[in-house]
Amino acid sequence: MNERGAAILCRDVTKVYRLGTVDVPALRGVSFEIARGEYVAIMGPSGSGKSTLMNLIGCLDRPTSGTYVLDGVTIGDLDDNQLAAIRLKKLGFVFQGFNLLARTDAMRNVALPLFYAGIPARERNAAALRQLGEVGLGDRAHHKPNELSGGQQQRVAIARALVNDPAVVLADEPTGNLDSQTSEEIISLFGQLNATGRTIIMVTHDADVAQHARRIIRLKDGLVVADETSGSLPSPSAPARGL
Repeated sequence: MNERGAAILCRDVTKVYRLGTVDVPALRGVSFEIARGEYVAIMGPSGSGKSTLMNLIGCLDRPTSGTYVLDGVTIGDLDDNQLAAIRLKKLGFVFQGFNLLARTDAMRNVALPLFYAGIPARERNAAALRQLGEVGLGDRAHHKPNELSGGQQQRVAIARALVNDPAVVLADEPTGNLDSQTSEEIISLFGQLNATGRTIIMVTHDADVAQHARRIIRLKDGLVVADETSGSLPSPSAPARGL
């Protein structure tokens, strides 16, 4: 696969943090490619470099060396303003803690990326309503987060991640604050989104959650130690609705 054909391309990526006079390597030469439309889980124990890799993929940091290409854009040479623009345009984020604005209803939470992109209010609100409908919350558009269940809040967060039509949806422990049944429903929603062609990268400690991906990349000590493709994984469970 060439750079133009990949959603994500990491080639010999390293990340070294300077702590006082000591260099601490977090990534030691990570290489992989993720095609458009793939559903990939990234796993690894604490200290494996998983969080560092997520920060790099999410354009929250730059590699110390090596090449990272996101949807055809080489990230390493961009300045902070350019990184922010790339995050807004090409990435949708889903977090463990939902990260919704507490005093703002679901529609406006979902519309927030479009606000930052300068989209007019009528257009962004219409897009937010459409996206809420796609995640099964069309009737909760004017509910605030404290009026929604945890699963519904995560669906709002997923709708917000999708509203800019990003190249990649990056999910960080998206079921970490949910009970097991609600977790299954959220993971099924990710499966539905992937079936429509969305590229999904999920960082998780949970092996059961990771098994729903079609590929698992495992990290240890800053290196990729395994890359398991769909042939070695069971089929995801059927989609669930009605959170």
